[in-house]
Amino acid sequence: MPTSRNHPSNAELRQQRAAQRLEKAGAANVFMQEQTLIISYGTNVLVSAVQALRVSHSAAGMLYEQSQSGDSEIPQISYASTAPELSDDRRYDFFSRVVPPDSFQAQAMVDIVKAMGWNYVSTVASEGSYGEKGVDAFMQLSREAGFTPNILMNYQQSVGCHHCNSTVVTWYIYCDDKRESPLTQERKESGFQFPLISHPVFTELHLNSCSHGRLSSKAVFKVKRVQERRDERLEKEEEEEVEDGGSLRFEDLSFGVERDSHFCLQCTEVLTGGICIAQSLKIPHEHKPSDFDKIIRLLLDTRYARAVILFASDEDIRGILNASKRAEQVGHFLWIGSDSWGAKNSPIHQLEDAAVGAITILPKRASIIGFDSYFTSRTLENNRRNVWFAEYWEENFNCKLMSSSKKDESSRKCTGQERIGIDSKYEQEGKVQFVIDAVYAMAHALHNMQRDLCPENSGICPEMDLAGGKKLLKYIRSVSFNGSASTSVTFNRNGDAPGRYDLFQYQWNNVTGPGYRVIGQWTETLQLNIEDMQWPRGEQEIPTSVCSLPCKTGERKKVVKGMPCCWHCEPCDGYQHQFDEFTCKLCAYNMRPSANRTSCQPIPIIKLEWHSPWAVIPVFLAMLGIIATIFVMATFIRYNDTPIVRASGRELSYVLLTGIFLCYIITFLMIAKPDVGVCSFRRIFLGLGMCISYAALLTKTNRIYRIFEQGKKSVTAPRLISPTSQLAITSSLISVQLLGVLIWFGVDPPNTIIDYDEQKTINPDLARGVLKCDITDLQIICSLGYSILLMVTCTVYAIKTRGVPENFNEAKPIGFTMYTTCIVWLAFIPIFFGTAQSAEKLYIQTTTLTISMNLSASVALGLLYMPKVYVIIFHPELNVQKRKRSFKAVVTAATMSSRLSHKASDRPNGEAKTELCENVDPNSPAAKTKYVSYNDLVI
Repeated sequence: MPTSRNHPSNAELRQQRAAQRLEKAGAANVFMQEQTLIISYGTNVLVSAVQALRVSHSAAGMLYEQSQSGDSEIPQISYASTAPELSDDRRYDFFSRVVPPDSFQAQAMVDIVKAMGWNYVSTVASEGSYGEKGVDAFMQLSREAGFTPNILMNYQQSVGCHHCNSTVVTWYIYCDDKRESPLTQERKESGFQFPLISHPVFTELHLNSCSHGRLSSKAVFKVKRVQERRDERLEKEEEEEVEDGGSLRFEDLSFGVERDSHFCLQCTEVLTGGICIAQSLKIPHEHKPSDFDKIIRLLLDTRYARAVILFASDEDIRGILNASKRAEQVGHFLWIGSDSWGAKNSPIHQLEDAAVGAITILPKRASIIGFDSYFTSRTLENNRRNVWFAEYWEENFNCKLMSSSKKDESSRKCTGQERIGIDSKYEQEGKVQFVIDAVYAMAHALHNMQRDLCPENSGICPEMDLAGGKKLLKYIRSVSFNGSASTSVTFNRNGDAPGRYDLFQYQWNNVTGPGYRVIGQWTETLQLNIEDMQWPRGEQEIPTSVCSLPCKTGERKKVVKGMPCCWHCEPCDGYQHQFDEFTCKLCAYNMRPSANRTSCQPIPIIKLEWHSPWAVIPVFLAMLGIIATIFVMATFIRYNDTPIVRASGRELSYVLLTGIFLCYIITFLMIAKPDVGVCSFRRIFLGLGMCISYAALLTKTNRIYRIFEQGKKSVTAPRLISPTSQLAITSSLISVQLLGVLIWFGVDPPNTIIDYDEQKTINPDLARGVLKCDITDLQIICSLGYSILLMVTCTVYAIKTRGVPENFNEAKPIGFTMYTTCIVWLAFIPIFFGTAQSAEKLYIQTTTLTISMNLSASVALGLLYMPKVYVIIFHPELNVQKRKRSFKAVVTAATMSSRLSHKASDRPNGEAKTELCENVDPNSPAAKTKYVSYNDLVI
């Protein structure tokens, strides 16, 4: 379109030069019609066809220079600038591009690394904006790859920011991680106190303005230190991490805050992991071959990080591949190249073996056939308007056109008859499609603008003439059409094109030779055909690029400090199970880890079984004792009126037999499966059998003692020696035991419990829960304590009555019974308490207790009743009525016994009895009156 002025303006001249640059680089097919899209009207130039901003550090600088020169409101569309900082709508608000920013291909690279299962990679970047910013974007996204979107807490509280005017800002923040109890802290002047996140590596903060409720910024920070809370001001710092509270320190804030600002805080759950960077290396501008050798050596320092991310120029890529060959590391590294590598052959020329297996990325594009026809037809004659075409001609054909040329004097002279693609190698520039799309995007924007502002005119109307760059920018950002590669051309709010990439892998084919093969694509999500991929060294499986191999089942990862992808595997031992990748947690008290330690399972419940050897022996003894007791009781009942039965004190004998029977019965209650009923009977009969037995024996020995003691003083019989009185005394003694049991029932009702501590062995596979009654060792001793007291008292009386004549009823057998019983229980106590910490406590204590009670009952039964039963059954001639004696005869016997005992202390054994016999004349009337037989005396 012709200009309205005789002489072009400076802006028009700049745009013409830009169009000429495009043609040199491989211009769009719009030049086939020998026309440009330099459009102007009035004094306002609305379009500069395409700003040829190279993918380098100069792109942002060029825009900055334009902003300083007063041209900042001229909309610009780039076909090649991919620098991430150009997405900043605040600085480059009039900048748009038809290629996606490097942050998109960085995301694609992150997705590729994750799809391969790699988490430990290195990066290599060419010095400059493209390489450094690309690697920065990759590293940022790789850190975020370790996050989970699960929001734990959203605090709508005002959070104070401290030291906000410094480069390092400390927030007093505590986030719950679902595995620690939140700390209940009061608000203090230093800010709101939150529960602590236990082991953070990174955390994500969303800072919202509390007053306006809009997102002010979003940033990811690295935790530098966890400080222990010592006082309200959190002044003292500790280097080590703590779990009970602290503050998280963040660095490199990407937003500005004022000292007294308050924000709403949202805590995101943190996962260690993601992708770790083993090495991040930079290739200097002025480099030497030794620089590349050094980079390879550094990469080999972390050999497990085989994957290498490359954001580098063609020349630097060649240098890296060459250095890997010199180091004989061909096939070791897994290269992932950015779009600067793409599908080009120049970076890998004669280095194909070092490039095999490399994965590269290129913005989705198509080869424009019409452009090939157009550009290969260009000659020096038909393309004179492009002032750079002659320079391109000399470079392409390695010849010299004119004396002023910069080519070497030795170069041949160009004939002008050379042909592109015939006399030189020709490859269509990969950005041609985007050049075309950029031009058409501007054209569509102008068309839509003219249609809206000039509906009645076919050309430029005054409204369009007065429109400024902001108006045009609105139309540029709103365009949507199918581009030259049949893909939609649109812009987001920052002026960026959507990310669409083809993924290539350089492979070796035995038939066609080496070449690039499409293995997938990325359009916000990754589509990768792993089965089409080929790996160096003939590897069939996907090579690994990990710092540490996965831990085995039942092992936790102990992360290396500062390297969340590197860890040591530690087995979960004892009663721990694998809670997650990084944590072993103790199972609940009633659980134990499963065989593979991935979960907890209930501990098996056991009880003392009837078939157990620990139960068989006491049950056998108890059954023998019960049979013997029943036999004795039946014999006594059968011969109830015979002299021996009557002389033994029938009433207390039957009481004693009942107690002995209950002592045997308790064995079955102690072994029976515990339930409320069994536990109730255990409490009742545990001490009752012994109490009945020793209450009866105590009453007997006490009666004997009182009779002989009273006989020493007078001939009057002591009180309470009748059978009825004896039963009353025995019953009162037994009632004390029953009263204690009733109180026990009221204070602590009987119940069953499962004791998991008793058999919690070091090896959890052997752990068992013991089903038992809710009776402690102390309660057992207390229940038996009263019976033991009766037993000791009875023993004391047995000792006191040991001097009673041998045929004076049961004093001596009772004494022997009590001595033996004391020995049994003295052996029981250390065994019972000495095994309190044993894993076999259930069996040892139950068996010891039941055998002790069986032995006590058997001793009493054997010493007190078996001799009588023997006489009754086998010597009935001895079971006859003898002459009955009065209490006066008993007094005489007591007096004689007393004299014997006194004399025994002064003379040798036996002399006392001789003296007593000498002093008493058996034929005298006194002797006949006082010295009588005791055989039929009932005591």
